[in-house]
Amino acid sequence: MPIAKINLAGEIANNLQLMLLETTKQVSETQKALNSPDVEIVEKILARDDYIDNLKSAIEKESFYGNIKEKPTKQKADIMRSIYIIANNLERIADFAVNIVRQMEYLESMDFIHRFNPTSAFKEILGTLRRINKAFNQKDLNLALRVCRSEVKLDEFFSANFNLIMKELRSGGEQTENLVTTLFILRYLERIGDSLLNIGEAIIFVIVGERVKIRHIESLYDSMDSINAKESIDELKIDSILGTKSGCRISRIQKNNGGSKESPVIFKEGKLSKIEKEIQNIEKWDELLPGLPPKVFSFQKKGRTASVLLEFLEGPTLQISLLDSSQEHLKESTRLLKKLLTKIWSQTKEDNQVYPNFMKQLKLRTSDICQAHPNFNLKPKQIGGLTTHSLEELVNECEKIEKKHPSPFSVWTHGDFNLDNIIVSNKKNNIHFIDLYRSKRQDYTQDISVFLVSIFRIPIFTTEIRERMNHFALDFLEFGRDFAKKNNDVFFEIRLALGLSRSFFTSTRFEFDKKFSQTMQQRALYLMEKIVSHKGPWEEFKIIPKVLTYIY
Repeated sequence: MPIAKINLAGEIANNLQLMLLETTKQVSETQKALNSPDVEIVEKILARDDYIDNLKSAIEKESFYGNIKEKPTKQKADIMRSIYIIANNLERIADFAVNIVRQMEYLESMDFIHRFNPTSAFKEILGTLRRINKAFNQKDLNLALRVCRSEVKLDEFFSANFNLIMKELRSGGEQTENLVTTLFILRYLERIGDSLLNIGEAIIFVIVGERVKIRHIESLYDSMDSINAKESIDELKIDSILGTKSGCRISRIQKNNGGSKESPVIFKEGKLSKIEKEIQNIEKWDELLPGLPPKVFSFQKKGRTASVLLEFLEGPTLQISLLDSSQEHLKESTRLLKKLLTKIWSQTKEDNQVYPNFMKQLKLRTSDICQAHPNFNLKPKQIGGLTTHSLEELVNECEKIEKKHPSPFSVWTHGDFNLDNIIVSNKKNNIHFIDLYRSKRQDYTQDISVFLVSIFRIPIFTTEIRERMNHFALDFLEFGRDFAKKNNDVFFEIRLALGLSRSFFTSTRFEFDKKFSQTMQQRALYLMEKIVSHKGPWEEFKIIPKVLTYIY
């Protein structure tokens, strides 16, 4: 099958063209060597490997330095990135071919390996390699998906033969060396499938404009079908929003048409238990306050993963409102949020004591914190007659105090009440909550403490904006205090201090600016030291408001 030229001008296109041609030859001649060993063929394979490595190095250099004097368009940057990934994986395929040839010398007879039909694997690999150019040049999504799916076929090929080989090895026959060598060769063929998958996904990246794995695309197809949306994925505009810390992938999906009046949807894919829990929580929130969470359009299970299509809620997040210069919008958003939280907490309030378990949460994350910042794992020190606490001692002492001061009531909470999980609707002038996986009945200081630290930890240090952030945090602290006072929650301040120390400390594992991460750590330590050194009645414990402000 002739190999068409890749539509990208310059040496990089030529090198990729050559690399694909040489890799295809490498695989083809490896198959020939397995069928009929020949010293000349083996020498060609070994010599060609260096040439392929040189081509890959040239592509790598052009990818990183070719446009250093000019900023490329996103489309060209996407193509360069895709070519770099394709080249890397072609080199791996060529290396696997060399590894197969080197294993051949350990086979007592070439006839032995053909009992496991390697020809079928080579046929799949060579057929897939010959699809790559057309898929890339013509931005053919179906061909790209076929390139990806070859990995599944090669996995199935390896799995079936692995079971046969293991069965023979367990029987204790005389072919142990041949069986082990064959297993290695078949394993290299299976690993070629992994590289073909990477190549297919790199082509999909050029087509879609986002790095999307085939399982995400298949889940998206299933989800769109379930709501009778029949568009091909290349007719959709996919904007990756974020990959959450829980491992979910989130994208905004819309028709790839600037004039389309159809509203976009949110596609979320991740672990089955987490997606199911989020849907359950959305249903609970909607029963409580219809319209507060996004609507669920579709839910699809696929093994241990699941996907969901959600309503795209128009409007800025509260974080965007806070950073915007428009004070009127922030003022109105704040008023709406306070009114909403008062309503939620009042309606869902149940008079049963609950313990927030902030210190337990901190203990679960301490290893991650200290891995990011080893110097945060404080050890006890003796300074004259004064002994300072270690981090472990501080946490343990705070935990003892926490167990004696529960919340007198529980409420329904968001569970991850960050500024960017609150949407302020432009059209209806109301509030929406998103990312509701952790919602549950618990102490309301959980949400307050997370919210306050989500304000503090925004890494923006412009004086005007920072002053607005400080004022916003102090205003929300007073709102929390007012609610606690009206509901006779006398231990509100001590629990909130514990929650703030937890959130300040755990936030440092995502912040690598030394000064700013130490600022948050020091506030966490200050709060914990203040708690363990408190001598008066706990009803009199007070948080010093300045702990929530930052002057750059």
